Amino acid sequence: MKIIVLGAGLVGRPMAIDLSKDSKFEVSIADINELSLKKISSYKNIKTICKDLSISDNVKQIIKDFDFVVNAVPGFMGFNTLKAIIEAKKNVVDITFFPEDLFLLNDLAKKNNVIVVSDIGVAPGMSNILSAYADNLLDKTYDIKMYVGGLPKKRELPYEYKAVFSPADVIEEYTRPARFVRDKKIIVKPALSDVELMDFPEIGTLEAFNSDGLRTLIYTVDAPNMIEKTLRYPGHVEKMKLLKDTGFFSKEEIEINNTKIAPLDFTSKLLFPKWELKEGEEDITIMRIIVEGEKNGEKTIYTFDLYDEYDKETKIHSMARCTGYTATTMLRMIVDGVYTKKGISAPEYIGLQPECVEYLLQGLKERGVVYRKNVTSIK
Repeated sequence: MKIIVLGAGLVGRPMAIDLSKDSKFEVSIADINELSLKKISSYKNIKTICKDLSISDNVKQIIKDFDFVVNAVPGFMGFNTLKAIIEAKKNVVDITFFPEDLFLLNDLAKKNNVIVVSDIGVAPGMSNILSAYADNLLDKTYDIKMYVGGLPKKRELPYEYKAVFSPADVIEEYTRPARFVRDKKIIVKPALSDVELMDFPEIGTLEAFNSDGLRTLIYTVDAPNMIEKTLRYPGHVEKMKLLKDTGFFSKEEIEINNTKIAPLDFTSKLLFPKWELKEGEEDITIMRIIVEGEKNGEKTIYTFDLYDEYDKETKIHSMARCTGYTATTMLRMIVDGVYTKKGISAPEYIGLQPECVEYLLQGLKERGVVYRKNVTSIK
């Protein structure tokens, strides 16, 4: 089976490497960045293609001879790239986390008779899957809380942060209004709001803030209360709010010395080199999912915890492992005929099928990404 990964970034490369270890797959990877492709050149069984993926016709031309596509381009390109893949009638798993409504492509995907699993990373992705899985096990669900963060293992001032995925997508977390559900009503608050401190045994105290990570769960899971928060080292939110409130994240152009520039472009140019996660720099991924409800007349709480670190042996970053291996395991699940739903699938659809959840958890465990499950019942 011929598989192509679109995007050779922090997550795209590890996905291609993981898939290339499977003898039944012939793997290629495409990107416009020759330097990114060069980083994978030592893997002789992975073919590289240098092409501009922001052009839909390029995407269709590149993928025409492939059986399956992995979409790992930056978020701002994600929707149009996914649309081009579906128009080319290819099955696809997608980790781009674009801001558009993914179900806008559902009719097209069904018409072209393809399987499309979108948002299939760690969060969104496993966070949605495990939330829906627990919701389906309960007789009634009252509350879903999701906390997730990707962080550098070594804390360095002033930001104590490194971008474990596209820095442009990180800034989106700080600017995109956060939607959550309270008493079955959708509530919208600014990102970076409602900061709370949480303790984790592996790392200590982190701060959690509102971010727009529920995505499709808002409409697909009938729970009266749902919220997603991003985790950072304490003090990070205050720094980001200062930048945001001062206007450094604004996309509206201002004029400086007869030159127009968007403050966000200027900020990105300064921040991204400081936030770049360099080769060998260790990162961690931490997530906690709490689903409360009722089962057999008892209050029941499902908790899922993930703590993962940079792999020193493979030199693959934790967030790339946790995100990428979810997608590659999902791809294998589709190839093996375990998941067969045509059209667009949000990740929580997988959570409704226990055999699919077990397949994912086992595949991730084999790659060293382990989710710990705890169930508490209170009479």
